[in-house]
Amino acid sequence: MPILEEKGYTVDTTTFSQNMQLNPAMQEGSLDATIFQSTAYMEGINDERDMNMTGIVFVPSAPQGLYSEHHDSLDEVKDGSTVGVPNDPVNQERAVRILEELGWVTVSDDAGVTDFTLDGVEPADYDIDIKVLDAAQILVSLQDIDFGIVNGNYIASAPDRKITDALKIENTPEQHRIIVTIEEENESKEWATDLKEAYESDEFREYIESNEQYDGFIMTEAWN
Repeated sequence: MPILEEKGYTVDTTTFSQNMQLNPAMQEGSLDATIFQSTAYMEGINDERDMNMTGIVFVPSAPQGLYSEHHDSLDEVKDGSTVGVPNDPVNQERAVRILEELGWVTVSDDAGVTDFTLDGVEPADYDIDIKVLDAAQILVSLQDIDFGIVNGNYIASAPDRKITDALKIENTPEQHRIIVTIEEENESKEWATDLKEAYESDEFREYIESNEQYDGFIMTEAWN
């Protein structure tokens, strides 16, 4: 990150093939910070792995959206329509809340977030057929289903896609926005403060706002 390098830091960026690899890497000391998870996901992993991670700043986040290759309108949904949702609990909960907002399903009050399952989901206006798919595969599976709820990062990475093309964009709750995560014991260290300031800086804001790839993202509150 140039902003940090200008302050004298050497920044090594590592890309992992699977999100589930990042938190164990932080726990073993291979990473100082991660930028991929939400508060809800982090809290679930803290409990699961007995970790003490904390979020230091929100970063521009890509909302989920409902997309279709076969339908141009939400009005085309009907009984039996197939809808793809992610298979991991946190993103599945997010996806089902979109369907709940549309009136396609109802969700029980005790459905949970990090332990969410479809057991608490019932038909509402339509008896849709929910297909549980790997989050990374929903976009490429749109040819085979009526609708799919896709994590925004996959849309942003696709050359011919825009988040704003969704038939319905998620009203992303704060607990599902992406955060920069570090170990709690590092929160008061100078590098953590400088990292937070870099993500809130005008220089980073100009980069994001000048890149069409980030159209439709939820922006950092410090920029409001």
